[in-house]
Amino acid sequence: MGKRRRVDERRSKRRPAVVGGMIAVVVGGAGIGVYALYGGAAAEDRAAEKPVVKTGPLSATEVTTAARTFLSAWQQGKVTRAAAGTDDTAAATALLTGYTEDARITDVTLTPGARTGDKVPFTVKGTVTYKKVSKPVSYDSALTVVRRAKDGKPLVDWHASVVHPDLTDGDTLVTGEAGDPPVKALDRDGGELTAADYPSLGSVLDGLREKYGKKAGGTAGVELRVVRGKAAKAKKASDKTLVELSKGTPGTVETTLSPTLQAAAEKQVAASSRASVVVLRPSTGEILAVANSSHGFDVALQGSLAPGSTMKVITSSLLIEKGLASVDKTHPCPKYFTYGGWKFQNDDKFEIKGGTFKASFARSCNTAFISQAGELDDDSLTKQAQQVFGLSMNNWAVGVPTVDGSVPVQSAAQKAAELIGQGGVRMNPLNMASVAATVKSGTFHQPYLVAPSVDGRTLATASRTMSSDTLSQLRELMNYTAAYGTAAEAMSGLGPDYGAKTGSAEVDNQKKPNGWFTAYRGDLAAAGVVQAGGHGGDTAGPIVASLLKTGG
Repeated sequence: MGKRRRVDERRSKRRPAVVGGMIAVVVGGAGIGVYALYGGAAAEDRAAEKPVVKTGPLSATEVTTAARTFLSAWQQGKVTRAAAGTDDTAAATALLTGYTEDARITDVTLTPGARTGDKVPFTVKGTVTYKKVSKPVSYDSALTVVRRAKDGKPLVDWHASVVHPDLTDGDTLVTGEAGDPPVKALDRDGGELTAADYPSLGSVLDGLREKYGKKAGGTAGVELRVVRGKAAKAKKASDKTLVELSKGTPGTVETTLSPTLQAAAEKQVAASSRASVVVLRPSTGEILAVANSSHGFDVALQGSLAPGSTMKVITSSLLIEKGLASVDKTHPCPKYFTYGGWKFQNDDKFEIKGGTFKASFARSCNTAFISQAGELDDDSLTKQAQQVFGLSMNNWAVGVPTVDGSVPVQSAAQKAAELIGQGGVRMNPLNMASVAATVKSGTFHQPYLVAPSVDGRTLATASRTMSSDTLSQLRELMNYTAAYGTAAEAMSGLGPDYGAKTGSAEVDNQKKPNGWFTAYRGDLAAAGVVQAGGHGGDTAGPIVASLLKTGG
């Protein structure tokens, strides 16, 4: 009995187990069969699930940790590790490697500041060395932390400006013998122009050095400098000196800048945020002052912004020439006008019933101009800007890099928008000061900062001038606007030999428009813009008027 019982027990251990109505073959223990049918399949399902991607705003800890990890690795010279903490490993590796090898900056200390949202400022201190000559280098920079799309990991949003705020993507830092000898820039009275005395002239002085350094007779020194990449060169940005290790011998370059007007312009823009202004002499085209609130990118000479209603000066000359408008003739100014599928309106939806073209110009009526779009060819405004005002041909030879305005050929609604300085039209204060100067002188004189006789370059010309009747009417429009229109408050007390036009250019995602103002008085013409400032008569107007009053 006992033996039979043991045999039965052994047999029972080999019988299939029934689990949940299914048979599991038991091999070496009952639990394995159950795992094969259920636990294994569930594990495979879990393995097939996509990893969880963290989303949402970054926490303070995530921002601080990502920033400190990156800065610590950079300070220790661990380039690979630092670059891995950014969202562009290749670009970061190249620039951080060049920081030591090309810029020759060592003994770097990076000190993070207080976080603001996703942004962390930091200070940089180090030593730049070239052939046994060393100098300290220090500056402030900042980084921003973002989530990587594929997994939500916090990383430094990589841009060249992280390494140095004067760098744009594609630029590099280099220490060595300067590519261009230094120059000593002089104003029209023979005084030296320096960025210390005139903060707005930093980029202008860089441009003069790039253009005339090798021609002015100087010898190069050794310096740490920003070498611009293709993208920056395309925008006409010049190389920039950061630290001078040994001085070169400067050559001398004479400019047309007026010390009195330049000082006044610096003061005027410093009192406003994002303001830029240019002053010209209409009879010659000489640039007398260039100033910007911001001392980085030169908006005054290189900006590319919609000029708003200041463009109506050019448009009016076109309409008068074609017989579509005349100063004292009745001209429509309805609240709205639809063209090309777009519904255009005036500021505050005003209208002028039975008014003249002069009244529409002085009050800056948009629909008075839009209503004439159907009478114009698609290239009419482009030709007018090029042939009469010398714009949009990219051929100005000023002596420093500039953007010469753009009035592309467009159709339908965009063509109509260009008539009021929106659409594809792009200008800067230099361009619009030139427009006012052309009206004052009657002939386009290409603006210049260095006389063409210095290097024998050829200045741009316009192929034709306005008729005496068109010019007379255009001057009357601008004079009336300065005396009684939207420019009257700013231009008060500057008459009678004056003219002006205000402008407000709408910009996407910007609460207030860019405020524009262009004007002339005697043998001075000026234009200014205050970005996101609002109405031009209230913002740029006082800046321009003050400089016209200063004289020069």
